[in-house]
Amino acid sequence: MAIIVNLDVMMAKRKMSLTELSERVGVSNVNLSILKQSKGKAIRFSTLEAICKVLDCQPGDILEYKCDDR
Repeated sequence: MAIIVNLDVMMAKRKMSLTELSERVGVSNVNLSILKQSKGKAIRFSTLEAICKVLDCQPGDILEYKCDDR
């Protein structure tokens, strides 16, 4: 996968649990867990915006592109 999700890294830097982030963002634990594990296929900009607001970060802190070398 070319898009890497660093949500767990940002949560660790902010010392925030998945449950706390879920409550503050208004997204279920399950959906955040799927995103955190890079198993999600999409994210709404409104959700990304809310996560960035709560974690005080930029979208690029959460999402990273890595080229697949074949």
